[in-house]
Amino acid sequence: MILQPEQKLKQIRELKNLSQEYIANQLGLSVRAYSKIETGETQLTINRLNEISRIMGVDPIEVLGFDDKNIFNIHNSTGNNGYNYINFPDKLVQQYEQTIQSLKEQIALMKLLMEK
Repeated sequence: MILQPEQKLKQIRELKNLSQEYIANQLGLSVRAYSKIETGETQLTINRLNEISRIMGVDPIEVLGFDDKNIFNIHNSTGNNGYNYINFPDKLVQQYEQTIQSLKEQIALMKLLMEK
């Protein structure tokens, strides 16, 4: 039995840093209509799961088997050095890199101010 596929969609969407608005627009739905899918108010169909999975760039089977408790867990298994690997969206990585660079610049400025 697959438990709470709607909740799994929400968790994956958030991990991929996608908004409900973005998914809704891609589906041609209102944000409220999409929100009802994620909350389970509207029944999730196989066709809709396929559409949402495509938009999020994941296999529908991965959505159904998604377990947020295993994302960052380290375990002993052969072939992957005991780590679960996650592919973060390039946009998210770029945002983190920009934030890091900005913080480095702020630190350098603070050091200059403290020296004076």
